[in-house]
Amino acid sequence: MAEELVLSVAVAVPLLWRERRPMLVFALVTAIAVLMASTGFLHDASASADVARIVALFNVGRFGTPRQLLIALAISLMQLVAWAATLWSDGQLEYARRPEMLLLLGVVTVTAIAGLGLASRLVNVVIAALQKDKNQQARLAVAQERARVSREMHDILGHTLAVMVGLADGAAGLTETKPQRGAETLRIIADSGRGALAELRRLLAVIGDDNDRPHDAPLTPQPGLADLDPLVERVRAAGPSLTLSTDGDLTSLAPGLQLAVYRIVQEALTNTLKYAATDTSISVRVAVLSETVHIDVEDTGPLRTPRSRGRSADSGRGLVGIRERAAIYQGQVTAGFNREGGWSVHARLLTTPPSL
Repeated sequence: MAEELVLSVAVAVPLLWRERRPMLVFALVTAIAVLMASTGFLHDASASADVARIVALFNVGRFGTPRQLLIALAISLMQLVAWAATLWSDGQLEYARRPEMLLLLGVVTVTAIAGLGLASRLVNVVIAALQKDKNQQARLAVAQERARVSREMHDILGHTLAVMVGLADGAAGLTETKPQRGAETLRIIADSGRGALAELRRLLAVIGDDNDRPHDAPLTPQPGLADLDPLVERVRAAGPSLTLSTDGDLTSLAPGLQLAVYRIVQEALTNTLKYAATDTSISVRVAVLSETVHIDVEDTGPLRTPRSRGRSADSGRGLVGIRERAAIYQGQVTAGFNREGGWSVHARLLTTPPSL
């Protein structure tokens, strides 16, 4: 009884390392089983050795290489044939009418065990590949979101800084002649800066760690067409004369489309503040038709400096951002100098998705 227990433990202990060293475990278990069979140990101990060999062979298929599995399978089949031949020579298979069928059944069983191990390995490989693809899709989504945030930051900073520069230029001349007006202008600059910082904090929260803020923390909503009036007032405060006209039901547009229209108008006004003189006149028109939204932003110039407005329809990050936002809604954008010596931006966006 003690010998049987010792042998059972000896053949089972190597199985603890079957995942790390599957071939070595198979070799040790096979060697112990052969030793037990050759020395004629107890039947129960031999049965434990057979179970251990099956487990070891299965794990060679699961964790080993295909070459190792072929070697282990060949060794197992040779041992099976040798075992059958020994039993036949000893007359222990005389009772069987067709001993070859017993041998074939044993071969099929051993091969199936090796095949199950290999199938388990392939399933694990497929699962790992699917998980990797899932992780790549998640990283791609994060990269796309960060690109969107980058565009939002460019729009916010570009527009706000342009407004603040224009206001600062005006305040510098008003501090001596009209101190009260200059103080009001400085307050507008401060308000614009605080608004930009608030939007930047909200956008940075998108790419920050979700664990750093409560999940129920409210976020400032994205701007829509209802925010065009405050945008116009900020631009007027910087000096230009600006008129805004709308046509159609602006509130009927989807929030994403409203955001795209708002950003296109904002970026077009930012370009005017950057390149046109402060006494320019700007007209903004947003028209909502049955299936399209038309956006027209025009200024009369003149140039801030002779070389400051070397703009073209194919240059500048601002126009790139406008085109990208319009492309989301299958839109078209044209930009260039107009007859009055200023700059014009015309965009047309679809309000409904294209039919497939």
